[in-house]
Amino acid sequence: MRKQIAAANWKMNLTLEQGEQLLDGILSKPHSLKADQQAVFAVPFPYLLMAQQKLAGKQNVFVAAQNCYSKKNGAYTGEVSVEMLQSIGITYVVLGHSERREYFQESNRLLADKVNICIDYSITPIFCCGEPLEIREANTQNEYVAKQLEESLYHLSAEQLQKIVIAYEPIWAIGTGKTASSAQAQEMHAFIRTQLAGKYGAAIADTISILYGGSVKAANAVDIFSQADVDGGLVGGASLIVDEFVAIINALK
Repeated sequence: MRKQIAAANWKMNLTLEQGEQLLDGILSKPHSLKADQQAVFAVPFPYLLMAQQKLAGKQNVFVAAQNCYSKKNGAYTGEVSVEMLQSIGITYVVLGHSERREYFQESNRLLADKVNICIDYSITPIFCCGEPLEIREANTQNEYVAKQLEESLYHLSAEQLQKIVIAYEPIWAIGTGKTASSAQAQEMHAFIRTQLAGKYGAAIADTISILYGGSVKAANAVDIFSQADVDGGLVGGASLIVDEFVAIINALK
């Protein structure tokens, strides 16, 4: 059974005190995670240890970094390595978020290197893929996403691929208030799974969790998560609101 995941991406938001209050608020609310469900909190680098301490001992709850560098160590001022993340017990890292691709020109090739080093250090990448508005309007989103998968993931063995979580982001729906319909989300998630099946076989593809990341909120989470190939969400703005994110956790199927 595929893992169903509610992943919070705080992005570059909140002070330390605000982050503590947000986690305390979420933990104080009634929610339950079944054996195949997880909540993951991708917090800014300065808050990783705080979040680890707050969530210690909580079942099926994990802390993620929002990025890492592609090298083990060295003279890369300002970067954070997977070796550092592993040393403080981090087990997830978000890779290739559309903001990283757009603002920092992260390429598919660079992301392949980041995926590799995460796997080497037993850290699960939440690998983001997805198309901008102009690609969607040209109806070439399938080709665009297929290329992202091919250039960043298809060098992996089947065993390695099973250590990846994929997050599909319709970039035109991030922070815009627009949301892909549940049918559009299912269509692309099914396409991604079909692509993986073509490369690795249907049995392997069916084990990969694919999250939807595009303005997920409490009001639409149940509908989106109910789709057959949608295994949860990578949540931005709504993850900064206690009641919203708790409702999203509770919407996991």
